[in-house]
Amino acid sequence: MLSKTLGFILPDESVYKILGSGRTDAKVSALDTAFELFLEGHQISDPTDFLALFNRNLPPDIRVTAIKTVNEDFNVIQHSKLKEYIYLFSFGEKNHPFCAPFLANIIDVLDLEAMMEATNLFVGTHDFKAYTSRVRAQVNNVRTINRCEILKNDLLKANFFPETSYALHVEGTGFMRYQIRMIMGALIQVGQGILGFSDIEASLLPNSNIEMTFVAPGSGLLLNRVDFR
Repeated sequence: MLSKTLGFILPDESVYKILGSGRTDAKVSALDTAFELFLEGHQISDPTDFLALFNRNLPPDIRVTAIKTVNEDFNVIQHSKLKEYIYLFSFGEKNHPFCAPFLANIIDVLDLEAMMEATNLFVGTHDFKAYTSRVRAQVNNVRTINRCEILKNDLLKANFFPETSYALHVEGTGFMRYQIRMIMGALIQVGQGILGFSDIEASLLPNSNIEMTFVAPGSGLLLNRVDFR
């Protein structure tokens, strides 16, 4: 949609290209993300007017919040950045149907205290090959998580939301496909009593052959923040 809209508002541009800072799964939202726009032989003379024109023509579920010039050394994919994902969920009873795009809904009663304690096991540098759907020999599965905790959901509110919902916050420099959703899936299984702390610890060891199989639904996940260093 970004490319399509740019093609409409820049009809005289022979060459333009965009690079996104990352990709997300279907049904995953982004409250803050970035893309890099390359223009050949053209400068945006008035960024404020360009931003207004861009937003006027984008679909209602996309809003560009800011624009700034970067130098030729900047690369939105490779540049050092910190990402925060948030996974919103509730449990214990079925939600109002309008919650479906925003909150994962687990009907079981979960041991929330056990889940909150288990989040600490993911903090640090670990081999997360058990937490991705694409394990390939040439890919480094070691990732560093700076923060992982479950808090009450204060991010999104609506009158049809349950009285209490929760948010898993995960912060790091980079993540693999399904990594956050599979961490959430493992935490749900801890809350159900299916997995214990020792199972999580063992799954993060370099030579672990444990396979995590529960991928939490995409609709609860959102990219909350991208900070460039």
